[in-house]
Amino acid sequence: MRIALVLEYDGSRYCGWQSQPEGCSIQDVLEIALSRIAHEEIRIITAGRTDSGVHALYQVVHFDTAAQRPASAWIRGVNALLPNDIAVLWAAEVSGEFHARYSALERRYLYLLLNQSVRPGINNKKVGWYHHPLELEKMQTAGNILIGEHDFSSFRAAECQAKSPVRTITRLTITRQGNLLVFDICANAFLHHMVRNIIGCLVYVGKGKYSVEWMYQLLASCDRTYAAPTFSPAGLYLAGVKYDIHWGLPESSQKPIIPGLSLHD
Repeated sequence: MRIALVLEYDGSRYCGWQSQPEGCSIQDVLEIALSRIAHEEIRIITAGRTDSGVHALYQVVHFDTAAQRPASAWIRGVNALLPNDIAVLWAAEVSGEFHARYSALERRYLYLLLNQSVRPGINNKKVGWYHHPLELEKMQTAGNILIGEHDFSSFRAAECQAKSPVRTITRLTITRQGNLLVFDICANAFLHHMVRNIIGCLVYVGKGKYSVEWMYQLLASCDRTYAAPTFSPAGLYLAGVKYDIHWGLPESSQKPIIPGLSLHD
């Protein structure tokens, strides 16, 4: 049978999603817990691999197993074996045709950027930080240039393994809540480091290093060397994965990441 899980995690102390020889990844930890519940070796497929230090509010995985277990075993049983910074939120048997990665229609990322003169303390590793004032209106205008289907070669990491650099961004909004900027980006899929590279470029525009028009030039150049450095992973959250309703997965929640923070869909 095929089981789908929805989970959340704090990626601060992990080397990313993908399994590593050192066993330091979220995939490694989750597979060990699932294997203990199933009494067999479990290998999981994810909707999207997150980098070292990146968090998830709504990550989706699937795996195949011969073990007959109630949903509570895949949720509470697995959670009892996981560290406190990873939690399964939902589990159910799904069709064998469901695929966490290939059945996904859209991914949503949030980036939380603290824009103030002093670095964060209590929210360290939960938010990004930039100390100079940023002009929100210019950043939003520059972000609008990226909406639609484009070749995002200027925003992909050198080690990106995607066959095509073409992606479609359906939403890119930036809102301010006090000293916090909330970047909300949806696309059919993302390239390696794509979101963090976009954030870095928007910060360059916001601080006045480049004009809004520079974003047109950067996008057209298809050259990563012209872009800003990759921004910190600390404030990045995989916030949602959209599937066709017939698969029966729950919708992603809008619960606050930081107390008092309102996230609107």
